[in-house]
Amino acid sequence: MSASEIESDLSADERAGLELIRETGGIHQSDFWKDLDVSSRKGSRIADALEESGLIQREDTVYNGHNTYYLEPAPRDLDFSLLMADDMLSPFIGEEEVDAQADAFSQWMMNLAYEEY
Repeated sequence: MSASEIESDLSADERAGLELIRETGGIHQSDFWKDLDVSSRKGSRIADALEESGLIQREDTVYNGHNTYYLEPAPRDLDFSLLMADDMLSPFIGEEEVDAQADAFSQWMMNLAYEEY
């Protein structure tokens, strides 16, 4: 099951929790449930569900002298197919200056135009 399919099956609270974790880039669980305005028990259940679904990672940590977890977004699989035309990688990858008149770009665009879907 893809991440987008998993995300579509989340409850409203789980979606709000995932959005909070992604927006902050990571948050301590002791702050997570407070920011979501839910009980610590419910916050823990939300974090458990998100971790089990593979959408977040949770690590043991000490924060303000208390044991807690640090919640971070799980790395997402990137789709590089959008940069490909047939077997050619976009000629703009790694280039600081883009020349839309370059032969490499023209050939890449032609491969893209003739690609079968």
